[in-house]
Amino acid sequence: MIQLEQLVQKNLAKEKEGKVASYIPALAEVNPKQLGVALYDLDDGEIGEAGQSEVRFAIESISKVITLMLAIKKMGIQEVFKHVEFRQTGFAFNSILNMEIEKVKYPLNPFINAGAIATTSMVVSKTGEGAFEEILSFARDICNDPNLYLDQIIYHSERRTGNLDRSLAYYMESKNMMLGDVVTSLDTYFKQCSMMVTAHSLANLGAVLANGGVKPWDNKRIISDEEARCVKSLMMTTGLYNQSGTYSRLIGVPTKSGVGGGLMSAAPHKYGIGIFSPVLDKAGNSVAGLELLKDIVEDLELDIFD
Repeated sequence: MIQLEQLVQKNLAKEKEGKVASYIPALAEVNPKQLGVALYDLDDGEIGEAGQSEVRFAIESISKVITLMLAIKKMGIQEVFKHVEFRQTGFAFNSILNMEIEKVKYPLNPFINAGAIATTSMVVSKTGEGAFEEILSFARDICNDPNLYLDQIIYHSERRTGNLDRSLAYYMESKNMMLGDVVTSLDTYFKQCSMMVTAHSLANLGAVLANGGVKPWDNKRIISDEEARCVKSLMMTTGLYNQSGTYSRLIGVPTKSGVGGGLMSAAPHKYGIGIFSPVLDKAGNSVAGLELLKDIVEDLELDIFD
């Protein structure tokens, strides 16, 4: 039996090796000395937890997985990937340079900011002004977390400091890449990043993907097995920003990070994993969280490449 509490204590000191996100003022105020984990076992439906697994924090870029799943659900996978590509970028997650240099017609993947805003605009194109409420309801469902909510302080902090994201959105609008209204899409994007989750919530989300798109707690299908594989593939290749290739080797489990300090992993057919620790490395990934995830993967032999 894996000793989650011991692994949390082992890795907690890693928080000294990074800093909390500061470019969004509300995130700079988060207590750095936190590390929590939740592990959803698909075999028995049990969830193991340790540390600050029930502390709420901003989902940030992990919301990109939820919105992608909703866009796929509403439009179908073929239609979604007519408007966003499926490959890595060598630039920062909030950069437009790859699109400019390569003269591409669409963002390179749904997990960089440009691609995520474009994906949100797909949902907006189908739902209009009610897009965020639909995303929030969908998030509560697939995270099995009815208390998941929008944090107004973080949302307004995101919106106030989000000029780079605005520049991405208006660049795409000028190139006819946005399917939905640009103002509504941006506001929806800032709100989805400001949803408050827990490590427990993210373990549930990981379990849905690990279970081939089926919620294991009620056996209701969200997306097809093929679509779940697509999302997991993107998580493996682009889910950890510019460190995705490195951690596909070091950890070998599909994972998506967020600058709120969250990690969500899906070990196919085995576990959903949620981790929270707000101190980040230079790439924007949780320092202690990645070390803890590495230990869990080694202990449970979850590396999909082994």
